[in-house]
Amino acid sequence: MFTKAFRVKSNTVMKASDRRKLKADIAAAFPSLSSDELTELIPNKEELNVVKIYAHKGDSVTLYFLQKNPLFFELEKQLYPTVYMLWRFPAALPTFRTWPPVLHKMIGGADLMLPGVVVPSSGLPDLKKGDCCAVTIVNNRAPVAVGTAAVSSAEMLSVGMKGRGVCVLHTYMDHLWAFGEKSSLPTIPDPESEQPVVHGEECAADEREEEEEEEEGEQIAEQEQQQSEPDVDQSCSGVAKLHLAEQEEEEGGKANEEGEENPDDHKSPQEDMDSLFLQCFLCALKSKVKKSELPLLTSTFLRNHMFSCCPSGKQLDIKKSSYKKLSKFLQVMQQQHSLVRVKELTKGVESIIEVDWKNPELRSFCVPKETDLEAFSLLGGGGETLYHPPEITILYSVSTRLEPLFQDANKRKGMILQPAEVRSIVTDYVKMNDLVDENNKNSYVIINPTLCDCLLEKSEYQDIISFKWDDLFSRTLERMQQCYQIVFPGQKPVIKKGHIEPIDITVASRGSNKKVTLIKNLEVYGLNPSAVATALQHQVQASSVLQPVPGAKNNVLVQIQGNQIQQVGRLLLDHYQIPRKYIQGLDKAAKGGKKK
Repeated sequence: MFTKAFRVKSNTVMKASDRRKLKADIAAAFPSLSSDELTELIPNKEELNVVKIYAHKGDSVTLYFLQKNPLFFELEKQLYPTVYMLWRFPAALPTFRTWPPVLHKMIGGADLMLPGVVVPSSGLPDLKKGDCCAVTIVNNRAPVAVGTAAVSSAEMLSVGMKGRGVCVLHTYMDHLWAFGEKSSLPTIPDPESEQPVVHGEECAADEREEEEEEEEGEQIAEQEQQQSEPDVDQSCSGVAKLHLAEQEEEEGGKANEEGEENPDDHKSPQEDMDSLFLQCFLCALKSKVKKSELPLLTSTFLRNHMFSCCPSGKQLDIKKSSYKKLSKFLQVMQQQHSLVRVKELTKGVESIIEVDWKNPELRSFCVPKETDLEAFSLLGGGGETLYHPPEITILYSVSTRLEPLFQDANKRKGMILQPAEVRSIVTDYVKMNDLVDENNKNSYVIINPTLCDCLLEKSEYQDIISFKWDDLFSRTLERMQQCYQIVFPGQKPVIKKGHIEPIDITVASRGSNKKVTLIKNLEVYGLNPSAVATALQHQVQASSVLQPVPGAKNNVLVQIQGNQIQQVGRLLLDHYQIPRKYIQGLDKAAKGGKKK
């Protein structure tokens, strides 16, 4: 199910009521787990996330995350554990054992066939058809796959251990595993696989005999696996051939790189842009333009057809080509390539009035696969890794003025605290010094000299003698230095002083009162400005450019033609999952309506 990349729909923090319901569902689905183990899986205070995804075949799946690792996934109202959860509690599911070479097949998307199952001395686990189960490899109890029994245990034995045994849903090293911390497979000793210790020459002989039996068992399992499953990787008859094929492919790729890519290394950026324009031009003519659309304005052709044919990670910019102007490029396409005929309607306005569909260059051109915008927009870092929004936590630092208030709690100047910690320390201080108003214990706190110095202005010394609890907490936080902690997936937390800068979206006017949309501070949230610019360019068919931000050394400003605030907001909110409170300027989106 997770052999191919999936699409993230939403990522939210689980509510307390949903947490209790999930804990009850896990207890019902996995009765072997004790109450302590359930509490370890679903702790009361740690943050749990619910991520809804669409698998590559369109199945809607819900993932439950703890500490950056998916622990469970829910499919058709049925809970299944991930390998991360089973590595912590390997006895949670009944298991089947198989040989290590079979793992490569399952990672590639194959089910576990019965000829590859190693039957232990205690016999097969007692399962019915459709029951959840796990798969381990010989000599290691750490599960490598999760699935459902294809038939009952009794049927497996009655058919002579032939046919499909486990319908695999999730494996070690698939995309669901890669969505977590990508931990390596742990080693958990398997008591049933361990042999008694023999000393001296008998030990050596037994070890040689054991190795020979294991090799023979692997070969038999591999052969029977191929006979029972002819559709999966017939060209490889074992791990050796698999590695050999990978090695040949790598060597072939290196040879191609040496033979084909070296000449391109000498191309200038201008020549690369010329080639990109020609590629997008041919692609647009062959796959986008219809005969019924002619005559077609050249500006419309560029915006609606050529931009959409640009490969992901690249941008069309006529000024970076040798042509400098679109009219000159089209003139070359007409005179030298005889692909189109262009007519000037008025000064500066041109139209494509004819296309030579029989042109050999156009007929021989192969249209590349179209870019999937929805998948591309989830990528940060130029399309290399799946983007996940960072976790942002607002923190507060003890200031010099407030140090006496935190002295009893051993919190010195500069120490970083969470809002809940500040609230707890202030509450303890009030109770320790008997500052609760006896007439109204739930609402008011009496101000003593320390609170007066820490929280009041000089003009308030004579007027204010008590605080409401809420005012006490809010004033304390106002007089502390705000910080924030930002955590990107797979990286260490980073704490920075000050307020976190939101992604700023503004609309500005350029020459001839043309509107452009400006986006900055994308780098704060781990977003690649180039990837965002390209995704927007494909989405709205408008040109975009990257500009350095004045006064900011490593920050880049994205500029895109027109008022595109609505489209930018949709991209950041829906695809990148950036919380709305960290995006500034969405209220300036162009309002729909009839033009007068």
